[in-house]
Amino acid sequence: MTLIFIRLFFTLIMGFLGFYVGTTMYQPLYGFLSGLGFGLFFIVMEMSLRRVSVRGLSSMVFGLLLGVFMAKLVADVLSLLPLSEFVQSMSRVILTFVFSYLGAVMALRGKDEFNVIIPYIKFRREGIKEGVILLDTSAIIDGKISDIYKTHFLSGRLVVLRSVLHELQKLADSADDIKRQRGRRGMELLRLMQHDSKIDIHIHEDEMEESMDVDARLVRIAKVMDARICTIDFNLGKIAALQGVDILNIHDLVNAAKFVVFTGEQFEIKLVKEGKESNQAVGYMNDGTMVVVRDAQDCIGETVKITVTSVLQTQAGKMIFADLI
Repeated sequence: MTLIFIRLFFTLIMGFLGFYVGTTMYQPLYGFLSGLGFGLFFIVMEMSLRRVSVRGLSSMVFGLLLGVFMAKLVADVLSLLPLSEFVQSMSRVILTFVFSYLGAVMALRGKDEFNVIIPYIKFRREGIKEGVILLDTSAIIDGKISDIYKTHFLSGRLVVLRSVLHELQKLADSADDIKRQRGRRGMELLRLMQHDSKIDIHIHEDEMEESMDVDARLVRIAKVMDARICTIDFNLGKIAALQGVDILNIHDLVNAAKFVVFTGEQFEIKLVKEGKESNQAVGYMNDGTMVVVRDAQDCIGETVKITVTSVLQTQAGKMIFADLI
């Protein structure tokens, strides 16, 4: 509503300016209509430029300033040569256009590498925590990030790339029921997080090359913004770590918070199904840790007392092996 008011106010101001200019030419009505026309023209042009990012614009301005500066340096050097005034004047004009063009183009191509341009300056503001955490698709779909963030184990602003949103949208529109449910769950979680005053979350307009996949964009932007990546994707974690990006793996945090048991410890557990090996039975602890009990197939469905014989750490978590007491 505010934007509509500003546009309307701008159009009226342009109309009154046109009316004032028209009175000097004894054609006030023509001037008023011309002012309104110019105002509407500029509003249409502004609306057509809504996809132009501030980052791209600031990069281009930086490149133009750099080009003008370089052109002046080269022109000053040429002024020391015994050239005519006409040649020096033309050289200044040509050098200014050439270096300005090259500077603007190079700055736009490498806008994601600039770390000192306006969009990447880190302003300190009260109420904003330091640090940026990029969320990937797997971390959003997993659903634990919201609760973990509100426990203050994570500090900083949560950032979701626009390309990650597109990936979630594709999952939500998938013909596969499982993928569609995962995508919709991720979209709903983001909606709830955006409306939660306790969570500082922001959508980032990434403008990388179209051929670059989402994981590559995450790693590159994390390096530019000096951010961490929150994920449960093992491969993304390894690739990012090799490039010097800090990784926050939710599965690692969950596994670290699980109940710790030691060899020889005794406790009770309910056996719910058969194990892979003969005469084995399997039960689960409250945190989901699998417990495999030897020679206990006849006790399935019962709560038994066991002794821990060994603990195996896997990528999926811990597995506990035990014997009946």
